[in-house]
Amino acid sequence: MIEIDGSFGEGGGQIIRTAIALAAITGKEVEIKNIRANRPKPGLAAQHLHAVKAVEKLSGGRTEGLGLRSTQLKFAPAALKGFEGEIDIGTAGSITLLLQCLIPVALFADEPTKVRIKGGTDVKWSPPIDFYTNVFLKAIQEMGCDVQIDMKRRGYYPKGGGLVEARITPSHCGALPHDPASPVRAYLKGIVFKENEREGIIKGVSHSCGLPAHVVERQAKAAERILNERVYDTEIKTEIENDGKRTTGSGITLWRGYKSGSALGERGKRAELVGEEAARNVIKELGSVSTVEVHLADQLIPYIALADGKSEMKVREVTKHLETNMYVTKKFLDVGFGVEKEEKEGEVFVIGKE
Repeated sequence: MIEIDGSFGEGGGQIIRTAIALAAITGKEVEIKNIRANRPKPGLAAQHLHAVKAVEKLSGGRTEGLGLRSTQLKFAPAALKGFEGEIDIGTAGSITLLLQCLIPVALFADEPTKVRIKGGTDVKWSPPIDFYTNVFLKAIQEMGCDVQIDMKRRGYYPKGGGLVEARITPSHCGALPHDPASPVRAYLKGIVFKENEREGIIKGVSHSCGLPAHVVERQAKAAERILNERVYDTEIKTEIENDGKRTTGSGITLWRGYKSGSALGERGKRAELVGEEAARNVIKELGSVSTVEVHLADQLIPYIALADGKSEMKVREVTKHLETNMYVTKKFLDVGFGVEKEEKEGEVFVIGKE
């Protein structure tokens, strides 16, 4: 039984998602205590329950202590099997955070997994769906992962109502890693991110639902103005949906290479401020000599640990999320991560698998 302190580092839901996913892949039982202990509402929230239940489906596992606001759980996995089905997180629970837990497990299942997920696509404290489809997927596909994500409709806080279809094809061959007669084997290939991409167009999408059409235009134009002032070329698309009864909200995501910036609209916040915020966020990443953005780096840690061969990335900051994912990953896998400070044109940290 592997024990995990749920209050370690950033002390949030990421610990649960990474621990449950790696437990299923390695076939090791895990107990997580002090779940989200330092948060305003400690314990499991609805989106954490659905993430664990999804992995239960894939692994045939069983969980003790799985309930709203539970601060402790035990998870015991079994054989990994792909499935087809639907998951309704309810309201605006984050679809991308559920995928964060589901995808790595499905990569090691015996058959493809095809799932329709209802919830929030663009909500606070989680990666926007456009980051997932244009930045995150690009990285793991380079590592050999066959994952397709199709965003059917957006969902904003508080109603949610978004819909995403995901198909994950297993990338293993031969014995599965949880086979007790075989140690964990790598079926993914390592990745060394090249130098910071200094050329190319910054792409993006400014989107809304149930709001006047001028909102997305103002978000896009404000972002373009800031980026053009910094001599960046831009290509920002607009996306408008009118069904405000289903969900209401807006946002914008910008990306180039393995870096992005995003912002969400909210009541009383001018559309121009939303666009400017997203632009400044991506400029902060692009202005660094790092090779990947900070949000992508922590999400790649389990994949790098499971991959065969060398992996290396440079980040402008070692975040609590990054430290936390390295802590949890090392609990399950015999792997070390090197963190080396490097100063050339600017400060950067080199993260590599030892």
